[in-house]
Amino acid sequence: MIDPKNLPLSLYIHLPWCARKCPYCDFNSHEGFSESYQEPYINALLADLESQLDWVAGRSLATIFIGGGTPSLFTGRWIDRMLSGVARIATISRTAEITLESNPGSAEVARFRDYRNAGVTRLSIGVQSFDDAALTRLGRIHSGDEARKALASVDKAGFSRWNIDLMHGLPGQNSAKARDDIREAIKLSAGHISRYQLTIERNTRFWSAPPALPDDDTLAQIEGAVDALLYDAGFSQYEVSAFCRAGNECRHNLNYWTFGDYLGIGAGAHGKLTLQNGNIIRTQRTRSPMDYLNQAASTPCAPPSSQTIAADDLPAEFAMNVLRLPGGVPVKYFTERTGLPERVLQQRAKKALERGWLADWEGGRFAATPLGFTFLDSVLATLL
Repeated sequence: MIDPKNLPLSLYIHLPWCARKCPYCDFNSHEGFSESYQEPYINALLADLESQLDWVAGRSLATIFIGGGTPSLFTGRWIDRMLSGVARIATISRTAEITLESNPGSAEVARFRDYRNAGVTRLSIGVQSFDDAALTRLGRIHSGDEARKALASVDKAGFSRWNIDLMHGLPGQNSAKARDDIREAIKLSAGHISRYQLTIERNTRFWSAPPALPDDDTLAQIEGAVDALLYDAGFSQYEVSAFCRAGNECRHNLNYWTFGDYLGIGAGAHGKLTLQNGNIIRTQRTRSPMDYLNQAASTPCAPPSSQTIAADDLPAEFAMNVLRLPGGVPVKYFTERTGLPERVLQQRAKKALERGWLADWEGGRFAATPLGFTFLDSVLATLL
């Protein structure tokens, strides 16, 4: 039987509005933000959190991540109100990492110090590119200069840790332009950069009217050039899309990828929790912000919908998360975090082991080989 109190617990908070929906974005984000939404939405978030406390009785929050949408549309006053409310309802570890996503627009930058004073310890800045033409093609509403100014302002606001989100494989991009972007990011970084390839997703404007993207050969050149510059600057890849210098890993994301537990509050928020009876559940709230506000206004607020993960699905669920980490995790995590014996995972992983996609068990770790990490989707398919 798993003891949930031995597992790390995080909190994800979703603030779903954006000033403008980007044409590539398939996240649960919505236009039409009004400052009048701030108070009722914060109240709804706190009611949502209270509704889930029975699932996590007595456990403290090791990390909090405030994502979106564009959370920095909310003023420092309301982020302070939100985090103060969370602290009244639940226990936040004294060493908690608290991250807030922000865009580099001038209004958001002016709030950095207020966010720090509210208790935020880390920012994640959605730069995507420093190239004005690329930003226009991506539908972003900030410029390259605004991104540079925002990153130069983060430490002045009292932050020592921040992430830069950067995209590659953009319309019209070649490896030289991608190298320019990553060089700027390295120069303005505090030691953590997330680099993502632009992909065309369903239910986006780009899906309906796709731009011309670099071909596969150009993409391979771009990724190789970008990664080489990161390695040369002292960064290492610790997750599929994330690079950092030693000690700058995002603790919240590491909890996801090591199959830890997390509460999800907000419109469309997901959670994964281990209950006292050993069952592991997935939770989800309605995606519509207005429906969410209505549901949370009921007294008392009902907990989100939940579904127990079947024991037969746990090996694949576990692998889908932990194999995102190049170094994997100790094999013992499988039993500690699923309640199943290690042999269940070993049997399910037999085909991937035979193909050389997983590292040998003798090292005491469950990890992909370099070949397996390159073809991760194929590896995961063998574990289903």
